[in-house]
Amino acid sequence: MNDEVKPKGFVIWLKQMRADFLVLAVLLTMIGLALAANSGVEFSFLKAALLLVGVVSSHIAVNLFNEYWDYKTKVDFYTERTPFSGGSGNLQKGWTKPGQVFLAGTIALVICLAIGIYFTLESHWIIAVFAIVGAVSIFFYNIVFARIMLGEIISGLSLGTLVVLGVYVGMTATSWDLSFAQILPTAVILISIPPGILTTQLLFLNEFPDAEADKKGGRRHWVIVFGKKISAWMYSVLMVSVYVMILIIFFMKFTTWTILLALLTWPIAMNAIRIAINHHSNMEKLMPALGINVLTILGTDFLIAGALFLQLVL
Repeated sequence: MNDEVKPKGFVIWLKQMRADFLVLAVLLTMIGLALAANSGVEFSFLKAALLLVGVVSSHIAVNLFNEYWDYKTKVDFYTERTPFSGGSGNLQKGWTKPGQVFLAGTIALVICLAIGIYFTLESHWIIAVFAIVGAVSIFFYNIVFARIMLGEIISGLSLGTLVVLGVYVGMTATSWDLSFAQILPTAVILISIPPGILTTQLLFLNEFPDAEADKKGGRRHWVIVFGKKISAWMYSVLMVSVYVMILIIFFMKFTTWTILLALLTWPIAMNAIRIAINHHSNMEKLMPALGINVLTILGTDFLIAGALFLQLVL
């Protein structure tokens, strides 16, 4: 018997939207804003606020559509929920209805697209490309990309690298006549890569405890295809590549020494790597790594944004 008390009012929807995970969207936006602040273009707080709303709305849409499709494909009925994976459980408990969740996800996606259209007209046409890629990723992630081994890549791209690039372009571009090189300097592109890999890592490690349930629901992601042992090594290589990329950015002088602050999460990341390699098939022993992984990802994104803002005053 489930004695869990049903939350009241908006608290249910905060849980449904996985509000505690939305900090990722905020940090990615901050990285893009920090890059824009360093560009020399006049900083618009109104544009910054609109971009933040757009990115957070896109993340809300991702979470809601994932919950809806995981309910429809019965993935979440097979899953043993953890604080980091397995969904909110609201639909399974009857606290929300599938139609409500789908509608809320659609509204969040429309808000995000409306803001994307505004910045396409206001800034540059490339925003439309980013918005279309993001919208397709959001809606079809669960029913297409997660079933053809593209879920990890598409999530890192659409809720990682493209967010940073899109925010930067939205803040700095003012004409459709500007070339790609003019709107996206090499330094900005390179700095957007680590956040993309980190978002992939967030999804990747969370797939370990869900692998069997995901397989029953028709998914075909990396952990299912390669197995947990190989996937643990893949996770480790990807995590190391984040810090290698940060060092490359520094040594190639695309930014100042402050970017090295992002290396402070390396010892935490090493702990997650150690646990993943040693306990990839023991979910009880692997569980601490999921929490450490979240801390590493959010901490590194935070330090990248902070390092870029710090450049403004040094």
